[in-house]
Amino acid sequence: MPFLHNRISRKELKRRIEADTTPRTTISFYLYTSISDSGALRDEWYARMSMLGVLGRIYMAGEGVNAQISVPSDKLDDFKNLLYSYPGFDGLRLNIAVDDRKLSFFVLDIKVRPRIVADGIDDPNFDMTRKGKYVDAPGFNRLTEDPDTLVIDMRNHYEFEVGHFQDAVEIPSDTFREQLPMAVDMLGDRKDRNIIMYCTGGIRCEKASAWMLHSGFSNVFHLEGGIINYVRQVREDGLENKFIGKNFVFDERLGERISKDVIANCHICGKPADTHVNCAYKGCHLLFIQCEACARELEGCCSDSCRTAHRLPEEEQVLLRKGTQRSHNIFNKSRSKMKDLFRRD
Repeated sequence: MPFLHNRISRKELKRRIEADTTPRTTISFYLYTSISDSGALRDEWYARMSMLGVLGRIYMAGEGVNAQISVPSDKLDDFKNLLYSYPGFDGLRLNIAVDDRKLSFFVLDIKVRPRIVADGIDDPNFDMTRKGKYVDAPGFNRLTEDPDTLVIDMRNHYEFEVGHFQDAVEIPSDTFREQLPMAVDMLGDRKDRNIIMYCTGGIRCEKASAWMLHSGFSNVFHLEGGIINYVRQVREDGLENKFIGKNFVFDERLGERISKDVIANCHICGKPADTHVNCAYKGCHLLFIQCEACARELEGCCSDSCRTAHRLPEEEQVLLRKGTQRSHNIFNKSRSKMKDLFRRD
């Protein structure tokens, strides 16, 4: 049976949400749990959450659920009651966005996938239930005072570029599936060290911690709730903040300001900047960092050629994007592609 789905165009939905002044709360959550019929659960959630006005992106698989959503603030308790009514989800931690001043989502997408995190693991002996120890913000700060502790960033390079924990080790890859074996290789001679894995909301570093234990590491921790929960705890409890820069997020905001530090540079001119944008030309839409001056000069595009194409009438743009002339850079976030385009190391 076909999945339930939205029948209104995304453009119209975006217009409606932008015109709606209802306060909304951006939330992320995940749970590794066995789901016997993810298709049926998907349709049930779509119907029930649509009635509450939930927007965002939810992935379901046999191994669990991964969600980034926004909820009308006055419906937040109703949403919690709905979510917590499902076995295994009762009391699940919800990560509330650090910086929620901009709209994060305009449509509800719930998709069934083979896994909620594409990890590339095909080892039948891998046990996701054997994972690293949770560490909260106070515990993270204490452990990082120990020179024997290694802090490992399990996010992509474009996330690390704009913000990360002090002295964090980057695993220089473009995808999570590449990172897991790379982390084992990079840290292979330090299997007895304290290792703290972290990511945005906890889902990647939880699986990474299990993989490290599976690969013979002994003292593995992962930051509970990721960067989002760490920052919430730090601010609520007045703790020292060890995260510098911005936290990249996968919604319309593209980032949450954590500290005043700007640690990245504009990919066009090289000046300090940490604002991610997508190239305004629809045939490119490349994700890159752009300062305000370059944004004005290039009209939100990543290059002179894209600006020229972006100025064409829509009908000509459509023709330009067809066939072989369509840019292969769309949504391309790879490190090598960024270097090729901007010739920056």
